[in-house]
Amino acid sequence: MSTSGESTLEDFEAEVRTFLAAHAREKRAAEETKFVWGEGEDAVAIFEEIDPEEERRNLAEAKRWRAARFDAGLGWITGPEQYGGRELTQAHERAYARLEAGYETPNMGFFGIGLGMVAPTILAHGTDVAKDAYLRAMHRGDLVGCQLFSEPGAGSDLAGVETRAVSDGDEWVISGQKVWTSGAQYADLGEVLCRTDPEQPKHRGLTAFVVDMHDPGVEVRPLRQMTGGASFNEVFFEDVRVPDDHRLGDVNDGWRVALTTLMNERASIGSGSGGAGAGVSSIDRLGAMLRHFGKADDPVLRDELVRIWIGFQVGKLTGQRATDKIKAGQLPGPEMSIGKLALTHNLTALSEWVSRVLGPRVTADTGEWGTYAWAEYILGTPGMRLGGGTDEVMRNIVGERVLGLSKEPGIDTTSPFRELKARARS
Repeated sequence: MSTSGESTLEDFEAEVRTFLAAHAREKRAAEETKFVWGEGEDAVAIFEEIDPEEERRNLAEAKRWRAARFDAGLGWITGPEQYGGRELTQAHERAYARLEAGYETPNMGFFGIGLGMVAPTILAHGTDVAKDAYLRAMHRGDLVGCQLFSEPGAGSDLAGVETRAVSDGDEWVISGQKVWTSGAQYADLGEVLCRTDPEQPKHRGLTAFVVDMHDPGVEVRPLRQMTGGASFNEVFFEDVRVPDDHRLGDVNDGWRVALTTLMNERASIGSGSGGAGAGVSSIDRLGAMLRHFGKADDPVLRDELVRIWIGFQVGKLTGQRATDKIKAGQLPGPEMSIGKLALTHNLTALSEWVSRVLGPRVTADTGEWGTYAWAEYILGTPGMRLGGGTDEVMRNIVGERVLGLSKEPGIDTTSPFRELKARARS
């Protein structure tokens, strides 16, 4: 395994080609242009209904592939060597993704939240015990992570979470409820944001932890979506004990930890890995759709298709810039909110375009190629306006931090959370 000082990009690409040729089947040209949405690292489980048994098989295949990648030195290309990384550059990461896209590989969407949001937070704020226990295992695919932030009464107002963590010696006891937790049904660990001091103002009385999702006190209940899928869940905690060495950051400093996760989440979603990437927005596949339905000469549809493709490319570059900034050790900035907004705009534009191309064909399953399969995508797209921060919250961030517009009326940052909660319920 060569390190960054020994591996040129050309050498690295040769290494990747050798690995892929030995472990995967190369795609045929026909397979690269046929209609298959949701592939590879950019797959979106949110849009499709999957049988639980099939999901288990897919997860097992994905874990085997990540293990093979990691053992070959390709599982955490930019990560620190201490935890199994290569300490190479983002250019190496992009080269690997480009080369792997030419091969048939399992769906890596299972790891998107854990590797895109939870693992970077553990690396930034975790104890040595947590880093040693989870970072290598997560990047190897041995463990899958989820994010436990939102609650029935705390969505966009995330600082209003009520799930409690009470100190008990060298442990914390967690009780409460989370909701809209993607992937909780197959997660091994979760990053949970809890209230540890209700006498503090709500942003200052929070603490984050890494929790074992297999603990007997954790209950996961799937939430059925209008797409037919159930990738979101309610999660209930009943006296779940977490050791203090699984705390992320300082006590009552959980808001700063949560911001790290949220910024990584928006970078991940905005760059395509959390929403829709090369699979769904491939201009080759969408062009094939136009040709198949005899609309390849429609100038309006052709113009809109190119605009959509450009939109995804610009969003991808914006997300790449944000990700590079984080990898370089810089603080995340508002460009991630721009990327998140761009993604939802692009997804909506694509949904409207597909609906015009297909017309009534999208409403009933006739078995015709490239028609009804889009129904799940179209139904699932509105949910992306909520995940990772609503469009309204993103616009506020861009307006205030990028455009310098006046802030909305401020929140009460001085009253204890207990007092604020009592006011809200009176």
